[in-house]
Amino acid sequence: MSRAEDIFEKLIYFGEDAIDEFIMSRQTEELFLDFKQAASDGKSMRSLHPNDRRNLGKAISAFGNSEGGVLIWGVECSRDTELGDVAQAKVKVQNVHRFLSWLENAISGCTIPSHHKVRNHIISCDGNGDGFVATYIPKSDIAPLMTTTGSQIYIRSGSNNVPAPYAVIAGMFGRRPQPNIELVISNKMIEVGKDGDDDFFAPKKRGRKRENYVKIRFSLLAQNSSNAVAKEVYLSCNTLAAGGDRTKVGFYYDSQLENLAAENNSINLITPMEMRVPPRALFSCAKAEIRFSDDISEDFLMDGVIGADGATPKSFRIFVSKNDLRSFVAQALKKNADLAALTNEFFSNYLRSE
Repeated sequence: MSRAEDIFEKLIYFGEDAIDEFIMSRQTEELFLDFKQAASDGKSMRSLHPNDRRNLGKAISAFGNSEGGVLIWGVECSRDTELGDVAQAKVKVQNVHRFLSWLENAISGCTIPSHHKVRNHIISCDGNGDGFVATYIPKSDIAPLMTTTGSQIYIRSGSNNVPAPYAVIAGMFGRRPQPNIELVISNKMIEVGKDGDDDFFAPKKRGRKRENYVKIRFSLLAQNSSNAVAKEVYLSCNTLAAGGDRTKVGFYYDSQLENLAAENNSINLITPMEMRVPPRALFSCAKAEIRFSDDISEDFLMDGVIGADGATPKSFRIFVSKNDLRSFVAQALKKNADLAALTNEFFSNYLRSE
């Protein structure tokens, strides 16, 4: 999952609370995130305001020509001399559903060529029909994207959309489509059990005290999100800090992949030379299982990378500090714990990817 997609998923899951957090923490506009107030009056106007259309086109061009990003509509920024533009206040978009419809209709006409992967999501909507919208703009497979208003090609530079220098534009022309491999985490599950409930880690032994543990399971999948065929797709994942002496980490890998020699709690996979992954294909690489006991004595860190020949590598990691991990395990071991909520919390708070 890219950094931009990570931000977008956070907004979908946490809603307006995520915006409140941005404002409280004085979140700056950055390479993957932009804030805008909506000029459109959704209650009297009949189409998207020209300023909003211009901002949308610049964002699609800049984020699409760079590494992707998210534009949040309905947040006012202020200029900080040290930090730059920071989220300051909420200024809700009027008639947010109509505004969303205008955005959807405008996307295809904002750039040449059009960016067909742009997505919009209503973050929240109050009783008056006002709220906030997030526009997710992934990196485009077809570059460069030029705005139809002003005929400019933009890239993202820090927190700004800037016209692309000639050398950058020259490099974009004639560029053959490259594979783009994204990590997809699925089948997320948290269970609570006792030693011996299964024989993967600790078969039941007579006379031995059975201890409770928290087991986290998930699948690691690779998706070729580009229009190019991918070869030599690889996935490496290493557990660099276990969290405790009784923590166990295990991987099951798919038989279509080759597993190179790896240390304990690690896996190094690559597709065979003759295997080709078609555009938009999604396939399983491995399943991971982490078992935590209540003996947490250090941080937990699982670090990995996914990619393919000719593709930009994408890093990912699961990091949980010692104190957070102790609290998490304690919550999961409580009677009648909401394991579904804890599953969402674990992957939302501790999984990070480029």
